[in-house]
Amino acid sequence: MKQPIKILLTGASGQVGYELERALQGLGDVVAVDRARMDLADLDQVRDVIRAVRPQLIVNPAAYTAVDKAESEPDLAYRVNAEAPGLMAQEAKALGAALVHYSTDYVFPGDDPGARLETDATGPLSVYGASKLAGEAAIRAAGVPHLIFRTSWVYGMRGKNFLLTMLRLAKERDELRIVADQHGAPTWSRTIADATAQILAQSRHDADWWQASSGTYHLSSQGQTTWFGFTQAILEEAGQACKLVPITTAEYPLPARRPAYSVLSSQLLQERFVRLPDWRDALRLCMQ
Repeated sequence: MKQPIKILLTGASGQVGYELERALQGLGDVVAVDRARMDLADLDQVRDVIRAVRPQLIVNPAAYTAVDKAESEPDLAYRVNAEAPGLMAQEAKALGAALVHYSTDYVFPGDDPGARLETDATGPLSVYGASKLAGEAAIRAAGVPHLIFRTSWVYGMRGKNFLLTMLRLAKERDELRIVADQHGAPTWSRTIADATAQILAQSRHDADWWQASSGTYHLSSQGQTTWFGFTQAILEEAGQACKLVPITTAEYPLPARRPAYSVLSSQLLQERFVRLPDWRDALRLCMQ
């Protein structure tokens, strides 16, 4: 009987990490670590934990995700989002392990309508996007078997995210002014975790599978909306009433620039591995 593989899961207390800890059960022996045990800003600690655990698979949803704060903390954003994943990839390669990593729609400039393909030219507008893109490059450069999943507009019922913020603000205020000229696909953290687990179940930790499948894939819900449309749907599902006023990006200036159009085409991932739900159906399930 084959021994179960050892899976090191980072960021276990984050919204995607929390869902992954549940979803990965049954695929191996999951060693879940949070920031207290493995802080990606401490590269020595990252190296020490990997060498102590000796996993056959590293799944890394941990990241620096404070998009606006990153503009004033570029060194920290790059250490967590670029240097740490690069180090994980090097350590995984040395162990003969594989790496699953998560990236973002913010690696694209989003300056023209149309769903982005994996092969489209990148061009991040923010420190956050640039740091995530550098992390992707560091993983590829290490030559480790890997899956990089770019996702978008991640939300869930825990952590800090747009869904929970809107539910809170709608209770506190009579009117919300919401950006209506940025387009994307809200993606439930559980959708990401379940799709990851289904894909890894197909791998059976087979070296040939990893050689054939390694690469970058877009993993986000189907369909698209705006932040305004997302808010309308959230309040509808919650049965909350609040006046919503559509505004432009220019009317709500933030330190980091956002792509105006960052819909990702997940066609490649769906053809190879697993179907993904429509964003509205996933939202309904999440809020039930």
